[in-house]
Amino acid sequence: MTTTAAEQIVRAPREVIRSSRRRAKTRAEVWRWIAIVVVSLVFLFPLMWMLISAFKTSLDITDPGAMFTFEPTLRNFENVLGRENFLPFIWNSLVVGVVSTGIALVVGVPAAYAMTRFHMNRSSGMLLVARIIPGVSLLVPWYFVFSRMGLVGGYTPLVISHMFVTLPLIAWIMLSFFEGIPAELEEAGRVDGLTNIGVFARIALPLAVPGIATASILAFIFSWNNFLFALVLSGEATRTLPVAIFNFIAYSSIDWGGLMAASVIITLPVMIMALFTQKYIVSGLTAGATKG
Repeated sequence: MTTTAAEQIVRAPREVIRSSRRRAKTRAEVWRWIAIVVVSLVFLFPLMWMLISAFKTSLDITDPGAMFTFEPTLRNFENVLGRENFLPFIWNSLVVGVVSTGIALVVGVPAAYAMTRFHMNRSSGMLLVARIIPGVSLLVPWYFVFSRMGLVGGYTPLVISHMFVTLPLIAWIMLSFFEGIPAELEEAGRVDGLTNIGVFARIALPLAVPGIATASILAFIFSWNNFLFALVLSGEATRTLPVAIFNFIAYSSIDWGGLMAASVIITLPVMIMALFTQKYIVSGLTAGATKG
């Protein structure tokens, strides 16, 4: 009887501690979900407002009472794709994004491999410097050079400027992927008679495909969303989507419906791409994070 009482005395504090831990865990879980909901609302509210407004008339958009009670209309999208003829701007954004990303991949992937395998630490430091330089600081020299060459208004300055900014991003992402490839695989390839180029093309490159996918997706998204370079360096025939959106802003009025529909057209492809490729993006951005 004495032993049982002693055991009960010992168990009682343990139950109290377990109960306290369960309550603390529950409180932490509740606060975590509250934080998730609040952060999600902060980030998603502008997108939801933009999406809903794209199906309203300009009168309903400016009416607070018609926030959720309105008659949906597709007239804004008809105006954007018909009257404003946004298709050439979509084509321009695609051309600049695909070409600049493709050239940056051709240059950046081998450069990252060389920096990794030949321990070019100074080059990787320069890469980081190039990555953090604000693009606006390069804009004036680029405009001066391209205007002297008579290229302003064409695709060339847009592709070069976008490539110059996306190239460090691609090389920086690929550094982590190439560092994760075991050197023994490449040594085995050399034993079988492969040259350095053969080792890169037949061993390293196939293993780095997830990294290449991540880098190309992020580079294309940057090019698709870039506004500043296109505003200064593009012409009437090469204007991209972020610049063309100003067609809906006049001196004395704003076409809110057209503006929201154009914003949806710009945002939707990027969001769909990000949703379907999020696992590659996350793995690419976290690759090498646990390496010493």
